[in-house]
Amino acid sequence: MTLDVAWAVDWVRACARTVAEHRDELVELDRQIGDGDHGENLNRGFRAVVAKLDALDAPPAQIGDVLKLVATTLMSTVGGAAGPLYGTAFLRASRATAVSELDSGGVVALLEAALEGIVVRGKATTGEKTMVDAWTPATEAAVAAADGGAGPADVLAAAARAATDGAQATIPLVATKGRASYLGERSAGHLDPGARSTELLLAAAAQAAA
Repeated sequence: MTLDVAWAVDWVRACARTVAEHRDELVELDRQIGDGDHGENLNRGFRAVVAKLDALDAPPAQIGDVLKLVATTLMSTVGGAAGPLYGTAFLRASRATAVSELDSGGVVALLEAALEGIVVRGKATTGEKTMVDAWTPATEAAVAAADGGAGPADVLAAAARAATDGAQATIPLVATKGRASYLGERSAGHLDPGARSTELLLAAAAQAAA
């Protein structure tokens, strides 16, 4: 089994739904250690992505075309740090998926490219209480699953589970990157909103593939 353009479109639409459903939660998480706009910004961005998908005259030919549309839309509509970070992630992922179908190795390439984009853009590493703390274990789990012979859907499922664990692991961390770092020790005890949204987006990818 492989994942095709229809999966990519389903993923993006699922992202929009889950971000809308969790908008208030993301706002509250970001209010606790940031500026409180993460949920609203992402919700606005993915609504715009879906509007652009709906306006297309024909389905995109390649998975990368779908992800590039996401990237450019998020970059132009999402403020704060999330727009550039997720925009770069989807842009790098689009370059790694200029194909009509993805096998397990292709899914790993997508996730690795997205993580690389986030790291380059945000200049963050693990343990700093950012979305990298969810993307990194997710990518590592995807690699392990693919190496173990799992199909693309199971690779995504493994990535989503690891993203959940990674996001939860940000709760006791003291932020040393981004706006939350201004709080110092007071940032401990809070779930990082970027790690939580990463968990939601990767869960949407796995659900679209199931």
